[in-house]
Amino acid sequence: MSNKTENQGITTEISNQPVPRWAKYRTDMRNSFPSPYKGEKDSLADGIAEAIRELDKLKPEKNDGAAFLGTNPNLMIDFEHVKEASLEQKMHTSSEVILQAIKLFEGLPNWGHPLTMNNVNPQGNTAAIVVSILTEVFAPNILEGEYAWNIHQAELESGGILANLAGWEAKKSGCLYTYGGSGCWTYHLKYALTSVLPDSRNKGIRVNAKVICSQQAHYTMLNSTDWIGLGMDNIIRIKTDTDSNAMDMVHLEEVLKDCQAKQIPVASVVCTMGTTDASAYDPVKEVYHLINKYPNPKGYGKIFLYCDSVIGWSWMTFKNYDFTLNPLGFSAAVLPFIEKNYAAIKDIFYADAFGADFHKTGFSPYISSAFVYKDAAAFESLLSRPASSYLQPRSPYNPLNYTLEVSRTATGSMAGWATLKFFGYEGFQSVLGGILENKVYLQQKIGDDPTMVCVNQSDFGLVTLLKIYPSGMNASVQYAHELKDKNYLNDLIAHNNLTHAIGDLLFEWFRSGKKINGQCTPYLSFTTGFRTTEYNRDMEDKDAMIFALKIFPLNVSITPEVMDHVLLCIRAARDQILNII
Repeated sequence: MSNKTENQGITTEISNQPVPRWAKYRTDMRNSFPSPYKGEKDSLADGIAEAIRELDKLKPEKNDGAAFLGTNPNLMIDFEHVKEASLEQKMHTSSEVILQAIKLFEGLPNWGHPLTMNNVNPQGNTAAIVVSILTEVFAPNILEGEYAWNIHQAELESGGILANLAGWEAKKSGCLYTYGGSGCWTYHLKYALTSVLPDSRNKGIRVNAKVICSQQAHYTMLNSTDWIGLGMDNIIRIKTDTDSNAMDMVHLEEVLKDCQAKQIPVASVVCTMGTTDASAYDPVKEVYHLINKYPNPKGYGKIFLYCDSVIGWSWMTFKNYDFTLNPLGFSAAVLPFIEKNYAAIKDIFYADAFGADFHKTGFSPYISSAFVYKDAAAFESLLSRPASSYLQPRSPYNPLNYTLEVSRTATGSMAGWATLKFFGYEGFQSVLGGILENKVYLQQKIGDDPTMVCVNQSDFGLVTLLKIYPSGMNASVQYAHELKDKNYLNDLIAHNNLTHAIGDLLFEWFRSGKKINGQCTPYLSFTTGFRTTEYNRDMEDKDAMIFALKIFPLNVSITPEVMDHVLLCIRAARDQILNII
C-alpha cells in the first residue's frame, strides 16, 4: 500500500505510512498562496474579489451616510488587553482571516467620500492602487537588479520625469522612493552632512553643524536631526513674514552671516514649499544667492539647499501651461492663483534636492514619497558602501549600495509612476485647478457671512482656513485686531478656544453620523497655530497663535453644494457651543 501527498505540485509516495500532519497543512497552505502558474485556480484573485465585496458593504449609500466606513463610529480596540493576544495553535483559512481584517476597517475615514476634507489626505487613483497591489504579488525589491528586474524602470523613469519638471538635466539626476516626507528629509540631511562634514561617515558627527529652516517648517525636522544624531538643538528657525508665512530673508542673512563669523558650519538650508496649513513657500532663488554669499568656513563643504516640497511639488505640472490661452478653461478668479502657485514652485530648480509625496498632492496610496536629487553621481558616490558578498549586481542600477533602506518595496515607486503615466500634465492641472475652483467658491461664501473670515486669504494653496465669531460680531475687524494688537490677546485666546471647541464638536458629529438638513456632517479638522500674531514673531508667547478651522477639499467628488453644507454645519456647531456656554 502507498499513500500520496501533494507538496507544491509534486506528488510524493509515502509507502505504508499515514500522511504526516505537516504535509496536510502544507497542502492546505499551498491553496492559500497565489498560483505561480497560468490558468490555475488562484486563491489570490478569489481573495481580492471577496475582500472588495466585503469592503463595499462598509460604504454608505450615495448622498446618505457618514464619511467613515461601516456603521459603528466607536474605537473598538480594547487597549487594556489588546497586547495579551497570543499565537493560536490551529490554522485559519485565508477567507476567515480576510473577514477578520475587514472588521478592522469599521469606522475608518472614507477618503473617497465628498464630506472628507480634514487634511491633505486624498483618495488614491485606481491605476496607482492596482499597480501597488501587483507589487505585493511578486514582491520586487528595489535593492538591486536581480530582485527588481524591469520594475526598476518605475523609479528611474519617475526620477527623469520629476527632474524634467524641475528643469534639471534628467540624465544626471536621481530619485529614490522612501518612507514618506520624513524619509526625504532624512535623506537630505544625511546627504548634506556627508557633503559638509566628509569625515562624519567614519568618525561620526563631531561638529555642531546647523540646519536652518523657517518657523513654518514641518516637525519632521525634529525627527531627522534626532534620529540621525545631529541633535534637535542644532536647528535654527528663521522668522516668517506675517502675510505670506515665507522665510524672512533679512533674518536668514543675519543667521548665515553670524554662523560664518563664528566659524560654525551650516549643513543645509531647508526651503518649505507648501505647508499643510499655511501654504507657505520660501523664496528659493533668494536663499540660493544668500548661501553663495555666506559660504561655510574653510575645511567644510558647500551648504546644501533642500526643498521640502512634498505638498507643493505638483504645481510644477503647470510648467508648460499657456496662462494666456488658458486651454483648460479655468475661471478668471482661479487662473491667477494657479499662476502664482507655479511661480512659487518653479525656482526649485536652484535646489540640490527636493521631496515629492505622491500620497499627498499626487492622489496615490501610501507610501509613495520620492527624494529627488540633482547630481546623482555626487549623491551615490558620497554615500556608497562596499557591496554585499551574497548579492550579485545583475543590472547597472543597484541602489542598495547607497540607500538608507536595503530592502525597499516597489509599492511606492509603482504607485507614483502609474500616477504620472495616468495623469499627464493635463490630469494634474485639472485636478489641482478644480480644487481651487471649489476654494474660490468657498471663500466667496465665507465673505458673505459677516461672522466668518478666511484667515489665509493671501495664499494660493489648496486649503481654506477660517475663523467664525459669535453672531453680531464683525469677523474681519475683530480678527485684524487679534492678529496685530496685543491688547486683544484675551479676545484671541477666547476665540481660539471657541475654534477648538467647534472643531471637536464637528468631529463628534462626524463620528456619530449627525445630520443637518438631512445630510451628514463633514469630516473637518482645525489648526492650533498655522501662524503667529504680528507681535509674536519670536513665537515666545504660546497663546499668541492663530487657531483656525481647516477645510481641505482635495476629494475629486467635492462640489460647490458640498461647500455650502460645510459652512452650514460650522455655523450650527458655533451656535450650539455658544448656547452651551
